[in-house]
Amino acid sequence: QVQIVESGGGSVQPGGSLRLSCVGSGFTFSNYDMNWYRQAPGRERELVAGTATAGGSTNVADSVKGRFTISRDNAKNTVYLQMNSLKPEDTAVYYCNARAYDYTKRPIIYWGQGTQVTVSS
Repeated sequence: QVQIVESGGGSVQPGGSLRLSCVGSGFTFSNYDMNWYRQAPGRERELVAGTATAGGSTNVADSVKGRFTISRDNAKNTVYLQMNSLKPEDTAVYYCNARAYDYTKRPIIYWGQGTQVTVSS
């Protein structure tokens, strides 16, 4: 069965760093685009960063550009989110997302359960 597990969250002070990891199993990891989303209390879930199947094409949201970096290691079925210069507004639950399409172009989407990131003094 499909499983996506995030780790690496925690509580840090402003300006600190964290690296989130997401490990996928039960599906062909290298065939899926991988994304990081986040959701703060009372806010809608937003896309933070994404990477294409081979990792050569990446994208980050304007709000985290220059501070966050997404990468993947298909040999380890893992996608990472390196977060530097963290700000209080980065506080949220961070979710890992996998996306592909089957032969009928029907989307296939998997979600992890999330990991909490808290940035405060």
